[in-house]
Amino acid sequence: MSRVKIMVGGAIEREASHRFMDAWHRAEKGERFHERRLSFESWDALTRVLTSKRIELLRHVHSHNVTSVRALAKALKRDYSNVHADVRALLSAGLLDAPNGCVRADYDVIETKIAI
Repeated sequence: MSRVKIMVGGAIEREASHRFMDAWHRAEKGERFHERRLSFESWDALTRVLTSKRIELLRHVHSHNVTSVRALAKALKRDYSNVHADVRALLSAGLLDAPNGCVRADYDVIETKIAI
């Protein structure tokens, strides 16, 4: 099962440097790995990106072959410009990929760690 790991708050810089060093050591050993980790400075920052409509969009993209944003808007029965803005935001956040215009979410789980 592939995952996206999200860190909210806490010492983001320290966490990022630990992840970098871990990846460096793993690469030196010849390990092949792909990890998708994202960091948000606060809960508010995360919820500005992961709205309920965008989570619905991610679920649809994960389980369907989406060839374009227009096709996605039609499948979700939503306005194209709103879906386009949502896709742009999720691409910028690293939660979607769009190779050759196809929209993809190649992971099964979003795992979130929230620092108090």
